[in-house]
Amino acid sequence: MLHISDNLKFLRSKRNLSQQAASEGMKFGLDQYKKYEYGKNTPPAESLLVISRFYHISIDLLLTVDLRKVSIDDLVKLEDNRIVLPITVDDNGDNMIEVVTHKAKAGYAAGGYADFSFISELDHIYLPWLNKNEKHRVFPVDGDSMPPHNNKSSIIGRYVEKLGDVLDGRTYIIITKNNEMVYKRLNNNGKNMFVLNSDNSLYNSYEIKFSDIAEIWEYAGSLEREHFKPETYDMNNLAMVIKKIERDMGEIKAKIA
Repeated sequence: MLHISDNLKFLRSKRNLSQQAASEGMKFGLDQYKKYEYGKNTPPAESLLVISRFYHISIDLLLTVDLRKVSIDDLVKLEDNRIVLPITVDDNGDNMIEVVTHKAKAGYAAGGYADFSFISELDHIYLPWLNKNEKHRVFPVDGDSMPPHNNKSSIIGRYVEKLGDVLDGRTYIIITKNNEMVYKRLNNNGKNMFVLNSDNSLYNSYEIKFSDIAEIWEYAGSLEREHFKPETYDMNNLAMVIKKIERDMGEIKAKIA
Protein backbone atom coordinates (compact mmCIF):
# COMPACT_ATOMS: atom_id res chain seq x y z
CA MET A 1 0.00 0.00 0.00
CA LEU A 2 1.30 3.44 -0.95
CA HIS A 3 0.82 6.32 1.50
CA ILE A 4 1.72 9.18 -0.82
CA SER A 5 -1.72 10.84 -0.98
CA ASP A 6 -2.24 10.79 2.82
CA ASN A 7 1.33 12.00 3.34
CA LEU A 8 0.83 14.91 0.95
CA LYS A 9 -2.25 16.04 2.90
CA PHE A 10 -0.46 15.59 6.23
CA LEU A 11 2.75 17.39 5.26
CA ARG A 12 0.83 20.26 3.66
CA SER A 13 -1.29 20.71 6.80
CA LYS A 14 1.84 20.71 9.00
CA ARG A 15 3.11 23.69 7.05
CA ASN A 16 -0.32 25.36 7.02
CA LEU A 17 -0.27 25.50 3.24
CA SER A 18 -3.22 25.64 0.90
CA GLN A 19 -3.29 23.29 -2.08
CA GLN A 20 -2.57 26.28 -4.27
CA ALA A 21 0.49 27.28 -2.22
CA ALA A 22 1.82 23.71 -2.13
CA SER A 23 1.39 23.23 -5.87
CA GLU A 24 3.08 26.56 -6.61
CA GLY A 25 5.94 25.75 -4.23
CA MET A 26 6.58 22.51 -6.09
CA LYS A 27 5.88 24.12 -9.49
CA PHE A 28 3.01 21.71 -10.20
CA GLY A 29 -0.23 22.71 -11.83
CA LEU A 30 -3.05 22.86 -9.27
CA ASP A 31 -5.09 20.14 -11.01
CA GLN A 32 -1.99 17.97 -11.26
CA TYR A 33 -1.27 18.39 -7.54
CA LYS A 34 -4.88 17.70 -6.51
CA LYS A 35 -4.83 14.39 -8.40
CA TYR A 36 -1.73 13.36 -6.37
CA GLU A 37 -3.26 14.41 -3.06
CA TYR A 38 -6.64 12.81 -3.78
CA GLY A 39 -4.96 9.57 -4.84
CA LYS A 40 -6.28 9.70 -8.41
CA ASN A 41 -2.74 9.62 -9.82
CA THR A 42 0.54 8.38 -8.35
CA PRO A 43 3.33 10.91 -8.88
CA PRO A 44 5.98 9.73 -11.39
CA ALA A 45 9.64 9.58 -10.39
CA GLU A 46 10.36 13.17 -11.42
CA SER A 47 7.47 14.51 -9.35
CA LEU A 48 8.41 12.34 -6.35
CA LEU A 49 11.87 13.86 -6.44
CA VAL A 50 10.39 17.37 -6.37
CA ILE A 51 8.09 16.47 -3.44
CA SER A 52 10.99 14.84 -1.59
CA ARG A 53 13.13 17.97 -1.88
CA PHE A 54 10.26 20.29 -1.01
CA TYR A 55 9.50 18.50 2.27
CA HIS A 56 13.07 17.21 2.88
CA ILE A 57 11.85 13.61 3.27
CA SER A 58 13.08 10.56 1.37
CA ILE A 59 10.98 9.16 -1.46
CA ASP A 60 10.95 5.77 0.27
CA LEU A 61 9.24 7.23 3.35
CA LEU A 62 6.84 9.31 1.26
CA LEU A 63 5.64 6.15 -0.45
CA THR A 64 5.81 3.45 2.23
CA VAL A 65 5.35 5.04 5.68
CA ASP A 66 2.19 6.63 7.06
CA LEU A 67 3.80 9.80 8.41
CA ARG A 68 0.71 10.58 10.48
CA LYS A 69 1.70 7.71 12.77
CA VAL A 70 5.41 8.52 13.01
CA SER A 71 7.27 11.13 15.03
CA ILE A 72 9.48 12.79 12.42
CA ASP A 73 11.79 13.84 15.24
CA ASP A 74 12.53 10.14 15.80
CA LEU A 75 14.00 9.64 12.35
CA VAL A 76 17.61 9.97 11.24
CA LYS A 77 18.18 13.15 9.23
CA LEU A 78 20.81 13.08 6.50
CA GLU A 79 22.22 15.67 4.09
CA ASP A 80 19.82 18.43 3.10
CA ASN A 81 17.69 17.37 6.09
CA ARG A 82 16.37 14.36 4.16
CA ILE A 83 14.72 11.81 6.45
CA VAL A 84 15.42 8.18 5.72
CA LEU A 85 15.71 5.85 8.70
CA PRO A 86 13.36 5.21 11.66
CA ILE A 87 15.17 5.13 15.01
CA THR A 88 14.33 4.95 18.72
CA VAL A 89 15.49 7.45 21.32
CA ASP A 90 15.37 7.51 25.12
CA ASP A 91 13.71 10.11 27.34
CA ASN A 92 16.73 12.37 26.91
CA GLY A 93 16.55 12.18 23.13
CA ASP A 94 19.70 10.03 22.90
CA ASN A 95 19.89 7.59 20.03
CA MET A 96 19.52 3.94 21.09
CA ILE A 97 20.88 0.87 19.30
CA GLU A 98 18.10 -1.42 18.12
CA VAL A 99 18.77 -5.17 18.30
CA VAL A 100 17.35 -7.32 15.50
CA THR A 101 17.02 -10.87 16.84
CA HIS A 102 16.76 -14.08 14.85
CA LYS A 103 13.05 -14.05 15.64
CA ALA A 104 12.63 -10.52 14.24
CA LYS A 105 14.98 -11.02 11.29
CA ALA A 106 12.36 -12.07 8.73
CA GLY A 107 10.09 -9.17 9.64
CA TYR A 108 12.94 -6.68 9.40
CA ALA A 109 14.11 -7.95 6.01
CA ALA A 110 10.53 -7.86 4.72
CA GLY A 111 10.35 -4.10 5.18
CA GLY A 112 10.27 -3.56 8.91
CA TYR A 113 13.33 -1.33 8.47
CA ALA A 114 10.93 1.38 7.21
CA ASP A 115 8.20 0.73 9.79
CA PHE A 116 8.55 2.92 12.86
CA SER A 117 6.17 0.72 14.88
CA PHE A 118 8.28 -2.37 14.12
CA ILE A 119 11.56 -0.61 14.95
CA SER A 120 10.21 0.82 18.20
CA GLU A 121 9.29 -2.67 19.45
CA LEU A 122 12.82 -4.07 19.06
CA ASP A 123 15.07 -4.51 22.09
CA HIS A 124 17.79 -1.90 22.44
CA ILE A 125 21.20 -1.45 24.05
CA TYR A 126 23.85 1.22 24.63
CA LEU A 127 27.49 0.74 23.61
CA PRO A 128 29.52 3.70 24.91
CA TRP A 129 32.52 3.28 22.59
CA LEU A 130 30.49 3.85 19.41
CA ASN A 131 30.33 7.27 17.78
CA LYS A 132 27.12 8.92 18.95
CA ASN A 133 26.93 10.92 15.73
CA GLU A 134 26.52 7.72 13.71
CA LYS A 135 23.60 5.31 13.62
CA HIS A 136 24.21 1.71 14.70
CA ARG A 137 22.04 -1.41 14.79
CA VAL A 138 22.68 -5.04 15.78
CA PHE A 139 21.92 -7.94 13.41
CA PRO A 140 22.01 -11.74 13.87
CA VAL A 141 24.32 -13.98 11.83
CA ASP A 142 23.20 -17.17 10.08
CA GLY A 143 25.34 -20.15 9.12
CA ASP A 144 29.11 -20.55 8.92
CA SER A 145 29.95 -18.57 5.79
CA MET A 146 31.77 -15.81 7.71
CA PRO A 147 33.97 -17.50 10.34
CA PRO A 148 34.59 -17.18 13.20
CA HIS A 149 31.04 -15.76 13.42
CA ASN A 150 28.15 -18.22 13.52
CA ASN A 151 24.51 -18.55 14.56
CA LYS A 152 25.37 -17.36 18.06
CA SER A 153 27.00 -14.16 16.80
CA SER A 154 25.48 -10.73 16.28
CA ILE A 155 27.08 -8.06 14.11
CA ILE A 156 27.05 -4.40 15.16
CA GLY A 157 26.51 -2.40 11.99
CA ARG A 158 27.11 1.30 11.26
CA TYR A 159 24.54 2.73 8.86
CA VAL A 160 25.97 3.60 5.43
CA GLU A 161 24.15 6.51 3.81
CA LYS A 162 25.73 6.26 0.35
CA LEU A 163 26.73 3.14 -1.57
CA GLY A 164 29.74 5.11 -2.75
CA ASP A 165 31.06 4.99 0.82
CA VAL A 166 31.37 1.20 0.71
CA LEU A 167 35.03 0.14 0.74
CA ASP A 168 36.30 -2.92 -1.10
CA GLY A 169 37.30 -5.81 1.12
CA ARG A 170 35.31 -4.75 4.18
CA THR A 171 32.34 -6.62 5.62
CA TYR A 172 28.76 -5.38 5.63
CA ILE A 173 25.24 -6.37 6.55
CA ILE A 174 23.02 -5.99 3.48
CA ILE A 175 19.23 -5.89 3.52
CA THR A 176 17.76 -6.37 0.05
CA LYS A 177 14.42 -5.38 -1.39
CA ASN A 178 13.84 -9.12 -1.91
CA ASN A 179 13.57 -9.70 1.86
CA GLU A 180 17.11 -11.03 2.33
CA MET A 181 19.58 -10.15 5.09
CA VAL A 182 23.20 -11.25 4.60
CA TYR A 183 26.60 -10.56 6.12
CA LYS A 184 29.37 -10.64 3.50
CA ARG A 185 32.66 -9.14 2.38
CA LEU A 186 32.04 -6.73 -0.50
CA ASN A 187 33.80 -5.64 -3.64
CA ASN A 188 32.53 -3.22 -6.28
CA ASN A 189 32.66 -4.77 -9.74
CA GLY A 190 32.30 -1.42 -11.50
CA LYS A 191 28.94 -2.38 -13.06
CA ASN A 192 26.63 -0.90 -10.43
CA MET A 193 26.84 -4.17 -8.56
CA PHE A 194 28.63 -5.53 -5.52
CA VAL A 195 30.33 -8.91 -5.44
CA LEU A 196 29.44 -10.64 -2.16
CA ASN A 197 32.20 -12.90 -0.88
CA SER A 198 32.22 -15.36 2.02
CA ASP A 199 35.31 -15.84 4.19
CA ASN A 200 34.50 -19.56 4.16
CA SER A 201 35.80 -20.65 0.73
CA LEU A 202 33.21 -23.43 0.51
CA TYR A 203 30.66 -20.77 -0.40
CA ASN A 204 30.61 -19.24 -3.87
CA SER A 205 30.61 -15.51 -4.48
CA TYR A 206 27.62 -13.84 -6.10
CA GLU A 207 26.54 -10.39 -7.26
CA ILE A 208 23.81 -7.97 -6.22
CA LYS A 209 22.65 -4.85 -8.05
CA PHE A 210 22.83 -1.51 -6.26
CA SER A 211 19.14 -1.01 -7.08
CA ASP A 212 18.24 -4.17 -5.13
CA ILE A 213 19.73 -2.88 -1.85
CA ALA A 214 17.37 -1.41 0.75
CA GLU A 215 19.91 -0.84 3.54
CA ILE A 216 23.61 -1.42 4.12
CA TRP A 217 25.50 -1.43 7.46
CA GLU A 218 29.28 -1.57 7.82
CA TYR A 219 30.81 -3.90 10.43
CA ALA A 220 31.54 -1.97 13.62
CA GLY A 221 31.98 -4.87 16.04
CA SER A 222 30.32 -8.08 17.14
CA LEU A 223 28.61 -9.68 20.12
CA GLU A 224 29.47 -13.33 20.71
CA ARG A 225 27.67 -15.91 22.88
CA GLU A 226 30.19 -18.74 22.78
CA HIS A 227 33.95 -19.29 23.02
CA PHE A 228 35.83 -19.56 19.75
CA LYS A 229 37.68 -22.85 19.43
CA PRO A 230 41.34 -22.98 18.35
CA GLU A 231 41.90 -23.66 14.68
CA THR A 232 42.25 -27.38 13.97
CA TYR A 233 42.99 -29.25 10.78
CA ASP A 234 39.94 -31.51 10.87
CA MET A 235 38.22 -32.92 7.77
CA ASN A 236 36.11 -29.80 7.29
CA ASN A 237 39.15 -27.52 7.26
CA LEU A 238 40.98 -29.94 4.98
CA ALA A 239 38.07 -29.88 2.52
CA MET A 240 38.17 -26.08 2.53
CA VAL A 241 41.90 -26.07 1.80
CA ILE A 242 41.50 -28.58 -1.06
CA LYS A 243 38.65 -26.63 -2.61
CA LYS A 244 40.66 -23.42 -2.46
CA ILE A 245 43.65 -25.12 -4.13
CA GLU A 246 41.38 -26.48 -6.87
CA ARG A 247 39.87 -23.06 -7.45
CA ASP A 248 43.30 -21.40 -7.58
CA MET A 249 44.55 -24.01 -10.03
CA GLY A 250 41.52 -23.44 -12.23
CA GLU A 251 42.20 -19.71 -12.32
CA ILE A 252 45.86 -20.32 -13.21
CA LYS A 253 44.90 -22.69 -16.04
CA ALA A 254 42.40 -20.16 -17.38
CA LYS A 255 45.05 -17.43 -17.44
CA ILE A 256 47.57 -19.71 -19.19
CA ALA A 257 44.99 -20.71 -21.79
